[in-house]
Amino acid sequence: MAIFFLCFSCVSLLVSFNFFLRKIKENIRCSNLPPNPPRLPIIGNLHQLAGLPHRCFHHLSIKYGPVVLLHLGSVPTVVISSSEAAEQVLKLHDLVCCSRPKTVATGKLSYGFKDIGFAQYGEYWREMRKLVVIELFSLKKVQSFRKIREEEVGLMVKEVSESAFQQSPVGLNKTFFSLTASIICRVALGQNFNESGFLIGKGRLEELLNEVVLVLGGFTCSDLFPCGGLGRFLDWLFGGHNRINKVFEELDAFYQHVIDDHLKHEAQAGKKAMDSQADIVALLLGMMDKQGDKDYFKLSIDNIKGVITDIFLAGVDTGAVTMIWAMTELAKNPRVMRKAQEEIRNTIGLKKESITEEDIDKVDYLKLIIKETFRLHPALPLLLPRETMSHVKINGYDIPPKTQILLNVWTIGRDPGRWTDPEAFIPERFANTCVDFKGQSFELLPFGSGRRMCPGMPMAVASLELGTVEFALLF
Repeated sequence: MAIFFLCFSCVSLLVSFNFFLRKIKENIRCSNLPPNPPRLPIIGNLHQLAGLPHRCFHHLSIKYGPVVLLHLGSVPTVVISSSEAAEQVLKLHDLVCCSRPKTVATGKLSYGFKDIGFAQYGEYWREMRKLVVIELFSLKKVQSFRKIREEEVGLMVKEVSESAFQQSPVGLNKTFFSLTASIICRVALGQNFNESGFLIGKGRLEELLNEVVLVLGGFTCSDLFPCGGLGRFLDWLFGGHNRINKVFEELDAFYQHVIDDHLKHEAQAGKKAMDSQADIVALLLGMMDKQGDKDYFKLSIDNIKGVITDIFLAGVDTGAVTMIWAMTELAKNPRVMRKAQEEIRNTIGLKKESITEEDIDKVDYLKLIIKETFRLHPALPLLLPRETMSHVKINGYDIPPKTQILLNVWTIGRDPGRWTDPEAFIPERFANTCVDFKGQSFELLPFGSGRRMCPGMPMAVASLELGTVEFALLF
């Protein structure tokens, strides 16, 4: 027995010594950490985030530089605030920096990371993204939904015109939210947002999506203090998970209703819908019967619900926010508004009853307006957080593994070193330049870049351009 305890003690000592050596090596390797503002015990730098996070990070970047190390509770977080550093993260070290941190909210709302946006990097994510890009968001598929976009934009124009005739005010927020929600519901769910049979009322759907955004943008104590029982105890004490669970349950009931409705219709028809006009839920249900022999990738109902969550979050609120900002800037800048209206009328003509997506390609100035809106008012001021999978150097600084990375595209779009008069709305700045929002220009990143770039960009841009042109003509 004595020999056993002696051997056990020696093994324990060796393990502890080995762990101690690895920590020393890691500390030596990461000796050149990014600038770190003074932090408080336990909470770290949380006290410096009073207000909108992207603005707080912006002020810290002015003082400490474009690469800043913060500690949100016990979670190390690097904030990137320059296009040069962003290029290193998204291009040079994209593979090392392309995983996602796990939080309570993202895990719950993504059905255990079975979606695309919040799933960790690996074989499963690669297969899921390939499926979504090829089957759901290919150019052919985006074009197949063209009629839906044109119909919904036409209905919006009709409603706004009637309100103007009656001299009643029009709320841009509700108008654009209704437009983007209508398009997404028909494209993704095969249901009409404006029909009385829609499961969730217009007002409640907007409230629910706002609640989802707030939940995903916040933290629970378990996220900030993942080690030990402190975070779990505080969440239990203050009910930190209750709001997440409440939002999840309402969304899940909505998704299940949509899926059950599809399965009912498919059973009646005797086959699954896989034609080019099928909505996204129908396409995904059809793919469940066409699974390969890969154990790590088996499409399930939870996968479908996770993808629906991604589409709603990326498609409804962000699209509406961008259109609201575009029209706000046009209203604030009469010169830009007049120039846009003149080009639309000169290129498309005044006699057309409605504008089609083919007409949009003729309006070059519109595309400059969209780019300038993306630069000045990105719908997501902070891209979805990434997480390093191994040691990496950014701007010469050492970034350890399992470090969260936030890219502040709001600050990057207002960098005076990159943009002349960055606070002004000047669409002409993009004329005769190759700067674009498709992931290759790191000073303009509304959809991100690299492996984690938003796969729904073509769908979002198509709706945004058509809605902006039609509404600009109404002013």
